[in-house]
Amino acid sequence: MHDCCSSPSGTAVVPPRKCLCPVCGGEGAGVSMQTILHHIKRGWQWAARKQGYYFCEDPACAVVYFGEDGSLIARDEVRGSVGIKEHSPAAPVCYCFGVTRADALSDPAIREYVVDKTRGGLCSCSIRNPSGRCCLKDFPAMAIEYNP
Repeated sequence: MHDCCSSPSGTAVVPPRKCLCPVCGGEGAGVSMQTILHHIKRGWQWAARKQGYYFCEDPACAVVYFGEDGSLIARDEVRGSVGIKEHSPAAPVCYCFGVTRADALSDPAIREYVVDKTRGGLCSCSIRNPSGRCCLKDFPAMAIEYNP
């Protein structure tokens, strides 16, 4: 009997880099289990499986993370604010250096500070940012969304 999901010769199956959120249908980018464990409230209770996990960045969707199997982790299950899903001036833009949306809008030099520190290898975006990606990607989009 052949299992279409098993890997030949013991090699690992690599999950897709992107997957559709089962709630909103938006495309989610892959995120590591390590990132999820650093953001969920009770990591010791999470039943992680060997599968791909994804970050849903749709601000209107209550889902933060989802698995290939349709498992969900909602906003109320994560420890902190997910800036891309928040509309407040206090929403984080850069998790590594504590920059809020209001900070980024009030002082354009902050972005250059973050760029400099990131180039110097002093950031931890892959863990500190709930999306698992570089915080700099969120600067322009988040700044545009906020109108004081």
